[in-house]
Amino acid sequence: MRGQGASFRRLHARLFRSVRGRATLVALGVAATVLLVCAILVRTLLQLSTEDVASARAAHAALHVAFQITVTPVNDPIPVLPGESDMLQVVADDGRVLGATPPLRGLPPISRARPLEADSRVDTTECPSSLPTCVRVVGIAVGQTAYGTPVLVYGAVPFPSGVSGWQGNVLLAVMAIVLLTLIGLATWTTIGTALRPVEAITREMAEISGTAALHRRVPVPETSGEIQRLAETVNHTLGHLQQATEQQRRFVSDASHDLRNPITGLLTRLEVALDDPQDSDWKSTVRAALRDTQRLSDIVADLLELARLDAGAFQPAERLDLAELVVSEVELHRRRVPIVTRLAAGTVVEANRLRLARVLGNLLANAERHAHSVIEVSVWTDHSQGQAVLEVHDDGEGIPFEARERVFDRFARLDSARRLDTGGTGLGLPIAREIARSYGGSLVVADSERGARLVLRLPALS
Repeated sequence: MRGQGASFRRLHARLFRSVRGRATLVALGVAATVLLVCAILVRTLLQLSTEDVASARAAHAALHVAFQITVTPVNDPIPVLPGESDMLQVVADDGRVLGATPPLRGLPPISRARPLEADSRVDTTECPSSLPTCVRVVGIAVGQTAYGTPVLVYGAVPFPSGVSGWQGNVLLAVMAIVLLTLIGLATWTTIGTALRPVEAITREMAEISGTAALHRRVPVPETSGEIQRLAETVNHTLGHLQQATEQQRRFVSDASHDLRNPITGLLTRLEVALDDPQDSDWKSTVRAALRDTQRLSDIVADLLELARLDAGAFQPAERLDLAELVVSEVELHRRRVPIVTRLAAGTVVEANRLRLARVLGNLLANAERHAHSVIEVSVWTDHSQGQAVLEVHDDGEGIPFEARERVFDRFARLDSARRLDTGGTGLGLPIAREIARSYGGSLVVADSERGARLVLRLPALS
């Protein structure tokens, strides 16, 4: 019983909850409605057509007898002419049957219908108990007859078997059931074929999720439709996930490596000082430990800033003049290398002052690390692009073309940077680019004849 219940639930879910089942049921519902309307119309048209044909035959036979009785009474039984209806009656006004063809001899009047005063003919359908089937009856009123009294000549024609009775309804029902079955099977098969790539995508995604194999991709059907676009989007998303996962792994590995060096140095110095506390130069040991601690603090601060940027942490923004910001930052910190500024006043952006100051500070620190004799800082407005531009240019060795994007990778430090400054974290430029992007801007390494030229662009305010 439990197994039967589970099977029923699976069948119910597949029929009423799946896209395939719902689409098939909807198609069957629409088809059933259309077939019902068509059946009613066909039944009505067939009935009307049958009645018209029967009325024409009955009227032809009744008119032949009506012309005859104006001259002489008909024989009883009335002879049946070839090709004419074999169901005729001549009925007096008082209901007496004056003559009838053999099939109707001895039977009461086939109909009680009478024409209206303004008409001489009546058409009706009768289903008398004395006959095995319903008949179409046409009555012709004749006023001057050989009988000396007005009479009604009734001609009748039976409906074809299977049209007027339940046989016709059964036939239409059987045809509708067959058509609905074919439509249901065709819809179920067609949708199943169309959704087969989706099932393949689902299976592949389940395996990818179970094994965390982000390098795998789902099959892309060559259908040029929604399912192909779905598969391409899924593969695109998997590519981004793989890239983000690999970047995260590299980030963790690089962070662990950069954190391990100052921690190892700090532990070594403290252990040496403890092993020989009398002879050690505790001041130099403390200074070295302080440098290691400061490097650890810098790395942790940069990591926290990157975490806030990745999380999209909100920082209140304000209108800032880039020229004024450069002046305040240059005056705030004394540099090893002189700084030459070319500042256009009125270059206004909307950003958080602390974050933008951090961008400028990171750019100046990077330039100072590589500059030989001078650093140039330029601020101006690119009116054609609607952007505020800040450039920091040093006269150092520059950045190789193939490494222009790599310097923005987290913990990525070129050999020249490690040689010039072993205390850098490798996070300054990545943080600067992330801040620029958070405000809808960009940070790139631009072409320069000498040294490195970093260009920050942000949306300008009027």
